[in-house]
Amino acid sequence: MTDEDDRWLVIDGRRWRRTDPSLPDDVVESLKSHLGRARAAVRHAKSADGEVGLRAARDRVQLAKTGLGERGPYWWEVDEADRLAQAQDALQRLAD
Repeated sequence: MTDEDDRWLVIDGRRWRRTDPSLPDDVVESLKSHLGRARAAVRHAKSADGEVGLRAARDRVQLAKTGLGERGPYWWEVDEADRLAQAQDALQRLAD
């Protein structure tokens, strides 16, 4: 069981969900790499691609953050095997 401090990160008074600590390091590294590229695509799409490109880029951000456990169901309320499967599914979908 994790305590409250392991679940949340507070920055400037705003609470953010932490990455699922049970995920293997290589999975986290890959998802964070995809997340960084997706965020860059959002910035680019805001100035160049219009709504279709922006929606696709934001969907990739959502998928990466869900894989990391930072969005979607609270990771501490989901079975560890299911969380790993969700992360691996996100990686597979991001690779397409």
